[in-house]
Amino acid sequence: MNYYTISQLAEQFDVSTRTIRYYEERGLISPIRTESGQRLYTKKDRAALKLILRGKRFGFSLEEIHEMISLFDNDRTGRKQLEKTIAYGEQKLKEVTERIEDLMQLKQEMESILADFRERLQKLEGIE
Repeated sequence: MNYYTISQLAEQFDVSTRTIRYYEERGLISPIRTESGQRLYTKKDRAALKLILRGKRFGFSLEEIHEMISLFDNDRTGRKQLEKTIAYGEQKLKEVTERIEDLMQLKQEMESILADFRERLQKLEGIE
């Protein structure tokens, strides 16, 4: 079986070893230990780490990520994992859409205020 050290995974995914240990503490990955205590990660751990990092990038909580990963262990067909991932993904997409709408409104407000300030400045410069 092919194993990875914590340093190898940290380098591959451009994260700190502390980050990987944190995910281990949270129960998201479970490396085996050598007699000397060195962590060795399997391909399954590597795949889980990849999913964790992707999930974090998409804004999922560690609890949501843990649930999605755990579902595959309980249902090897992957169906339940896909169903849950789709449900979480749809919710996350809704949140992103709402955030974009809020930011667009904020942008319009800022543009309006800036236009007003520019107009005021032009009037003041005309007085001088």
